[in-house]
Parts: sequence; C-alpha cells; structure tokens
Amino acid sequence: MAGLQQTNSETILLSWVRQSTRNYPQVNVINFTSSWSDGLAFNALLHSHRPDLFDWNAVTSQQSPVQRLDHAFNIARQHLGIEKLLDPEDVATACPDKKSILMYVTSLFQVLPQQVTMEAIREVEMLPRHSKATTEEHIQVHHQQHFSQVSCPCSLLFC
Repeated sequence: MAGLQQTNSETILLSWVRQSTRNYPQVNVINFTSSWSDGLAFNALLHSHRPDLFDWNAVTSQQSPVQRLDHAFNIARQHLGIEKLLDPEDVATACPDKKSILMYVTSLFQVLPQQVTMEAIREVEMLPRHSKATTEEHIQVHHQQHFSQVSCPCSLLFC
C-alpha cells in the first residue's frame, strides 16, 4: 500500500511539474533525476507560477547548468522561503539523487499553486516505463561500449 501511495504521489507531482512547465519548449520533465540536471526545469517551474520574479530568456541564454540551478534555488529561498536544500553541483550531474529532487520539488509544490488536471495525470501515466530487465540489459551494453568508464544510465532512462 505504501508503494502505491508513493507512486501516486510521484505521479501527481510529476503531472503538476509537466503541466506547469508545458509552455517552456526547452523543458521536458519525464523523471525526478536527469530531467533536472540543466537547471531549466526548476527555473521554468518557478517562472510558470511567478513570472514577475525573473526574466526567463536571461536564464536560458546566458547561464551554465550550475548557474541556472543556483539561480532557481536562490529565487525559491528569497521569494518563497524554501531553504537551499540542494547544492547545484550535486544536481548538475548525469544522474542526480532522485530522493533529493523529490524532496525539493515537494517543497515547491507546497508553496506554489497546486491545481493538477486529470489530463496531466493521464499523460504521466502514459510515459514509457522501463522494466528492470531492460534497465539491466542497457547497463550491460553501455558498460561493454565504455570499458574504462563507469557512468549512470539515468540520463538515458526514465528513473
């Protein structure tokens, strides 16, 4: 039962994020790991609810992922009262920590408007899910292609 509740909470949260960032073509959040690495999703989520806080074009065109992440976390702290729970350098990786991203996005969910449509939830439920076998096969192939390099497959999979 707890797993079902967690899945439902994640589905609702992901639906809210996707619905909120729909008008930002540079942003396509499909998970709670690699979709957040470049900082655009956090900024788009904030901007979609509070466009008065910053210029979206300035954020997308002039900053590195770490700078964009730092920008979003500072805006959230200064204007929404959300503590800077994440370090930009820890998120600007191929596979940031899912639980940390979930915790931070939940903090945003608690202070920003929360309306989620059934259409948005259905859209998330239709996103492809990779089975454990598929993930393991991908890791094996990925490892064979890069003998000397170990990397996280999260950037390629829906985590």
